[in-house]
Amino acid sequence: MTSLPPQPLSPLDGRYRAAVTGLADYLSEAGLNRARVEVEVEWLIALTDRSLFETSPLTDDDKARLRALYQEFGQAEIDWLAEKESVTRHDVKAVEYLVRDRLATLGLDAIAELTHFAATSEDINSASYALTVKRAVERVWLPKLRSVIASLRDAAVQHRDAAMLSRTHGQPATPSTMGKELAVFAWRLERVAAQIEGGEYLAKFSGATGTWSAHLAAEPSVDWPELSRAFIEGLGLDFNVLTTQIESHDWQVELYDRARHAGGILHNLATDVWTYISIGYFTQIPVAGATGSSTMPHKINPIRFENAEANLEIAGGLFATLASTLVTSRMQRDLTDSTTQRNIGVAFGHSLLALDNLERGLNEISLAGDVLLADLDANWEVLAEAIQTVVRAEIAAGRSSVSDPYALLKDLTRGRRVGAAQLAEFVRGLDIGDDAKERLLALTPATYAGLASALVDELG
Repeated sequence: MTSLPPQPLSPLDGRYRAAVTGLADYLSEAGLNRARVEVEVEWLIALTDRSLFETSPLTDDDKARLRALYQEFGQAEIDWLAEKESVTRHDVKAVEYLVRDRLATLGLDAIAELTHFAATSEDINSASYALTVKRAVERVWLPKLRSVIASLRDAAVQHRDAAMLSRTHGQPATPSTMGKELAVFAWRLERVAAQIEGGEYLAKFSGATGTWSAHLAAEPSVDWPELSRAFIEGLGLDFNVLTTQIESHDWQVELYDRARHAGGILHNLATDVWTYISIGYFTQIPVAGATGSSTMPHKINPIRFENAEANLEIAGGLFATLASTLVTSRMQRDLTDSTTQRNIGVAFGHSLLALDNLERGLNEISLAGDVLLADLDANWEVLAEAIQTVVRAEIAAGRSSVSDPYALLKDLTRGRRVGAAQLAEFVRGLDIGDDAKERLLALTPATYAGLASALVDELG
């Protein structure tokens, strides 16, 4: 048997590449290296802007040419770094050599020794990971989550009055509306999305053990912590002043736990919609040319929700591993975080793939209102709650002498099918006031949904 030509090992880089390609611009090896070049270049500019070590500030033209190193970062730089790292066996050192090489090309050799000045690799990495994760989340992942939330909001409004039989413990229960049930998911996701949007993206820039020792040795008169803070905040990041060699990754732990939390809610959405499809509440809109089953031509399988379910489970496991691993580093630094962080893109990739499938799936289903109404009409016994509650209110008001309304309704309805006529006859014979009796006689399973429709307005 012949060997295959080189193949992607992960489906994210193969079958599902089109759905997650936006993340690769930030969370790939090349995306990380581009950010490393950005940090190195901006540190050079920050040092020369302050005329440290008798340097002169760069001209606007020189700054623009320097910034082009990361703004126009492409295949040539990717190949250069790969070749250099094969020698250095150190990815950040390879980036430093790239910047030095380009400084020579640009005629800026005079500031070459300020490249990577007093910086440990983790100064560069902490800023680079913060930049890439922040951009991937804010520009790619969060917009897709927001799109799913928007789809849920639209569906909630559209179906706000579509009464449906609820099922608690899988059994017929007090009716709701499909719009209200979808609004619950939008409400939950909105809360977690807001937490993620309000999160920090921290970086440090304080040297080999977080003490600015080399910085002070080179120039004791400079307020290095303040310079570092200004530099990191100038990149659009938050500054962590108190660290070991590494930035402590607590912001990442918080982010991944929240992303996993969002994934859990989305997983709940996927399984609920799948179940609604299975009992006929939703029909799936046929896609021209698509095959459901290889042997059963009638089938349209709910693959969008099944795909989302599986990918959310994979993403959740990876997010949990990232959070549990990154929270710990032995003493001033160990290397476990290095290989762990290389899987950030994989975790967000599976999550993004799930979001893409959910968004598509929600746009490929149609509410079967007739099925919802038929289900309600077949379960008049759910009005037992309303009847016994009204009777209890009548007893409290002195208008009824019934001794145990709950037991009375349990004897009538528990484990039995009770139709509209039987229930109406029962209500007419109750010892309650005429107004209460009329309210109950006017009630149907389809109208016993309380404030379900109005609650959709809570989405704003």
